[in-house]
Amino acid sequence: MRMMTCIAAAALFACSWSAVSAQQSPSTLQAGPAYRINPGDELEVMVWGDERLQRTVRVLPDGSFAFPLAGQIVAAGQLPADLERYITAALRPQYRGEVPQVTVSVKNPSGYQFSVIGKVKSPGTFTPGRYVNALEAIGIAGGPTEFADVSSVTILRKNGQQMQFLRPKLGAALKGDVSHLSGLNAPLIQSGDTLVMP
Repeated sequence: MRMMTCIAAAALFACSWSAVSAQQSPSTLQAGPAYRINPGDELEVMVWGDERLQRTVRVLPDGSFAFPLAGQIVAAGQLPADLERYITAALRPQYRGEVPQVTVSVKNPSGYQFSVIGKVKSPGTFTPGRYVNALEAIGIAGGPTEFADVSSVTILRKNGQQMQFLRPKLGAALKGDVSHLSGLNAPLIQSGDTLVMP
């Protein structure tokens, strides 16, 4: 029964968001947060007109990758556009004229991972390929078990060497009442987060 309530709450949240989005004109719609690169992501780097510098690279666990003529590049936490500017600047001494256009795209966002542990049906580590919020993360993990304390969900987030504890207010939503659900109550999950369902 609790599982059905969780699925219904997530569906209701998605439907209400779709209804709000449908009422907005295309000019007022906002894209989600810009994707920042994570260790484990697969990137495609293209230097137009120079096939020798077109390749697919995987970001190492330390957040960097090597690229010819540019050396070791720190990519973790950067936007693709940031890397384009960095690689262009690094290649500038190699060209007499203008540096060819550099394009960096995320081919496979496999570095965006989070874990859900505790009293959920399918605990584990997940790579959804898109940003999800705390309520969606619980849904991906199968929803709470019968004896879960849905009012005490905690998100553990690394902040440098420190550990941050977030307490999203999901109890009502997981019981079927999404009337007060907001982005503050169901924050976006960041890569490396661990959501704990006691």
